[in-house]
Amino acid sequence: MALQRFAALQWMAIAIVIAWLLYLLSPILTPFVVAGILAYICDPWVDRLCACKLPLPRKIHRTLATLLVMITLLGLLTLLVLLMLPLLVKEANLLLSRLPELLEAARLKLLPAIQQYFGITLQWDNAMLKNLLLSHWQSAGGIAAKMLPWLGGGGSALLGILINVLLIPLALFYLLRDWPLLLKHIEQAIPRRRQAKVLEIAGEVDRVLAEFLRGQLATMLLMSAFYALSLWLAGLEFALPIGVVAGMLVFVPYLGMIIGLTLATLAALSQFDQFTGVLVVWAIFGAGQLLEGFVVTPWLVGDRIGLHPLAVIFALLAFGQLFGFFGLLLALPLSATLLVALRHSKGWYLSSSLYRD
Repeated sequence: MALQRFAALQWMAIAIVIAWLLYLLSPILTPFVVAGILAYICDPWVDRLCACKLPLPRKIHRTLATLLVMITLLGLLTLLVLLMLPLLVKEANLLLSRLPELLEAARLKLLPAIQQYFGITLQWDNAMLKNLLLSHWQSAGGIAAKMLPWLGGGGSALLGILINVLLIPLALFYLLRDWPLLLKHIEQAIPRRRQAKVLEIAGEVDRVLAEFLRGQLATMLLMSAFYALSLWLAGLEFALPIGVVAGMLVFVPYLGMIIGLTLATLAALSQFDQFTGVLVVWAIFGAGQLLEGFVVTPWLVGDRIGLHPLAVIFALLAFGQLFGFFGLLLALPLSATLLVALRHSKGWYLSSSLYRD
């Protein structure tokens, strides 16, 4: 009993030291965490490439398979950018061409409503507003001049962001290439008495995370179809690309909604004569957020990983509150991992003297 308590204290001390180191190194861990997540997702693809039978004298080397997978990821990211950028430029140009008409409509409809409901009288100069917007859109120098003080004070932060972005593909390459070796080293470091149980729990966590990824992919496809179809029924010209972009980015909380809503609002302002068209677009994205957060994600993701819909909603709120953006991003997979740990902890608790006594 004394030896067991001493061993437990040793593991507790090790856990405290690891947590303390993670806290100290947290500012530089972001690219490695992102690269680790991507490596975990992409490792099955690399394994399949290495195992596939091709008319070659030998199998594909893991280094080559890693490069092929990373090139594919880069191609998909480039395709997404090429899909979004021309759309954004075209919509912005259409919006600028209708700017005088929109400003005049706002002056005739918005100012009387503000004065009627709030009792506030505002002065509205269409020419001044138009020149202000055009100068800020067409003149990058004016914007850069306003940002120079911030750049001067935050140059080191900007450099840090750039270094982190460059570190992600580098770390991803080495993690993907050496993934089986890393797993082997981790397995060898597990105490022999606990190895079978730890490997059992790790296998369960791996299966739960695989279900999470499948559920997330299904969510992305379903939300893409919802946004594209709803915007098309609303009569928006760019319904398909906007819907695909908004749906494919739902894996990053709020990013898909923000980008999709921005693009759809610009398209609606440049296309519809009445502001009711813009309100319809806003209603579609509001309904999409409710559908994703309270129906689709709990159904397709929560059920797959064994979490109750209320637990999914609570996990998103709790991890977002505790860890910010990355907490939202990792809320469900971390919750699934904790769920596996709780299942095994329950068995230990029910068989312990603490429960029986």
